Amino acid sequence: MNNFPHNRRALIASMISSGLDDINVMFLAFSLSSIMADLEISGTQAGWIGTITNFGMLLGGLVFGVLADRHHKLTILKWTVAIFALATGLIAFSPNIWILYALRFLAGVGVGGEYGVALSIMAGIVPAERMGRTASLNGIMGQIGSIIAAVLASLIAPIFGWQGLFAIGFFPLLFVAWMHWGIDSTKVADHGSETADPSKAGKISDLFKNRQLTHQTIALMVMTTVQIAGYFGMMNWLPTMMQKSLGISFGSSNIWMISTIIGMSIGMLVFGQLLDTLGPRFGYGSFLILSACAVFAFTYVHSLTTLLIGGAIMGFFVNGMFAGYGAMITRLYPYEIRTVANNTILNVGRAVGGFSSVIIGLLLDHFNMNIVMIFLAGLYIISFCFMLSIPNLKRVHYQSCLPKSQIVNSHV
Repeated sequence: MNNFPHNRRALIASMISSGLDDINVMFLAFSLSSIMADLEISGTQAGWIGTITNFGMLLGGLVFGVLADRHHKLTILKWTVAIFALATGLIAFSPNIWILYALRFLAGVGVGGEYGVALSIMAGIVPAERMGRTASLNGIMGQIGSIIAAVLASLIAPIFGWQGLFAIGFFPLLFVAWMHWGIDSTKVADHGSETADPSKAGKISDLFKNRQLTHQTIALMVMTTVQIAGYFGMMNWLPTMMQKSLGISFGSSNIWMISTIIGMSIGMLVFGQLLDTLGPRFGYGSFLILSACAVFAFTYVHSLTTLLIGGAIMGFFVNGMFAGYGAMITRLYPYEIRTVANNTILNVGRAVGGFSSVIIGLLLDHFNMNIVMIFLAGLYIISFCFMLSIPNLKRVHYQSCLPKSQIVNSHV
């Protein structure tokens, strides 16, 4: 019982860390136009800021995934938060675009590393049969982080500019100090560590150890790529498309964003329950098909009311399943590579899926919104097919919590 406070604090710390990294990412979205004006950069140069951030996330996911599987996860989590906090705060003092690129890349390294480490800490504390619900709460913390970023931007940017907004990025360092002094890492539970083989810890090559595991890893990378591509397409481009097609104001598109985030949060809660009770094949199968339908149906939106309702429904399905990846990957891979699996698979999805904004922009240059929505709907069908090809997502395997050797080598 003496360990309970430390387990609870570690669980809370992991979720707050996920919220903080979403705040970090969204600061750019709310300040990009001001940065372009102040630093006198082009749209192309500004677009590279997000791309460079994604590359930093990929590197951070790979490096810190390996380190967390070899060393204490809570220590690595503190390092990831400290890195993106320092880099984000220092962006406030960027004299030119090149320094901003470098700091944004460094911030991406911290954000990319944080995700899988936080999920692995949760998996070490929470029973496996409740991990889906726990991961959904973690995903909601990310949405709360996005809302907090919007509020901070509206309060701080008009007075102190984008520099003042990014200077807020230093504050998570206080949270790191609380984790360091308030949580005894030796008293935090880590299910699976008792039987783990230290000599096998943290190798990316283990994700491709045999033919079936290689297929599983690649299929999950395709699924996360589609997940990120759909999210970027929905959050980055849909408000602009709606402003043009419906003639709605910028303020109305912000209301759409809020209704979509509410739909996402409810969807995450529902999906977490489905994942834990009915397994990933049913959960992802139903949500992927309904995401394709919801995206295609969005082409029939012709008023502000249907825009808000459609946004909430689309957010429910499209992003409701996002948090489930962490819970699912945690159970599909052995303890020794749990963190590197989460970080590698998700951040490859981030790096590749992030290019969807470019593809959608090209489609809009030559076609109409209907073609864009057909493109996005088709991505979910592709993800559905890859999901069906993963044997260990069958409920009989997933729900039985097979020993790690069986999970890796099963050919059923």
